[in-house]
Amino acid sequence: MLTKRIIPCLDVRNGRVVKGKKFKDIVDVDFPEVLGKYYSDSGADELVFYDITASSEDRKTSLEFVSKVAENISIPFCVGGGVSSLDDFTNILRKGADKVSINSSAVLNPNIIKEAAQKFGNQCVVLSMDVKKNDENSWDVYIKGGREKTDLDAIEWAKKGVELGAGEIVVNSIDEDGMKNGYDIELLSKITSAVNVPVIASGGAGKMEDFCKAAKEADCDGILAASVFHYGEIKIKELKEYMKKEGIEVRL
Repeated sequence: MLTKRIIPCLDVRNGRVVKGKKFKDIVDVDFPEVLGKYYSDSGADELVFYDITASSEDRKTSLEFVSKVAENISIPFCVGGGVSSLDDFTNILRKGADKVSINSSAVLNPNIIKEAAQKFGNQCVVLSMDVKKNDENSWDVYIKGGREKTDLDAIEWAKKGVELGAGEIVVNSIDEDGMKNGYDIELLSKITSAVNVPVIASGGAGKMEDFCKAAKEADCDGILAASVFHYGEIKIKELKEYMKKEGIEVRL
């Protein structure tokens, strides 16, 4: 059985890690390289960094922090935000990242998934989806940092992304972001059933049981969280020991 990955998520704005709720009310936390090293030393399996205002401000990912993070950590990490071309992939990977996450640009130009997968390998291409439940009991995909609704259905978009070559899917629930009420298990289950690549749960972690539910009930390969880690509410080592006791394979 593959081990489940615990992945701290670091939202970066103006070179600092920040955190919000439902993609709003952003507050300052720390420098990315400082937190990155802390998590690397604490037993995280991977890290994800999002330059959260790059797309809405129509600019490229700030690469300065990527090099600093690469120098300070010993685990794989993924970078996203403002990625819109193969050159962006090249630049981010050259700075030391292992994977590149695309969201808005993939919706606007799905072919970038295919081109990037062909050039860098599927394992380097992560499709990140910001999704929100609608009145019809399905989920819509949003872009520009959750600011703009598209006409894409989340499940169908996940399937299309994998067909085009995405090697991993990150599902960010806007409804649950920062709310600490648990992950959207219904949505995650639908996506893990629909695709044959690793699916990462994002948005909603509040307690250790939430991680177990995402792993067991939704069959997610990775469970991503931010504020519960940033503010020390959950320690990664203790979380992994708890998950192990619950019968979930993790790397201790």
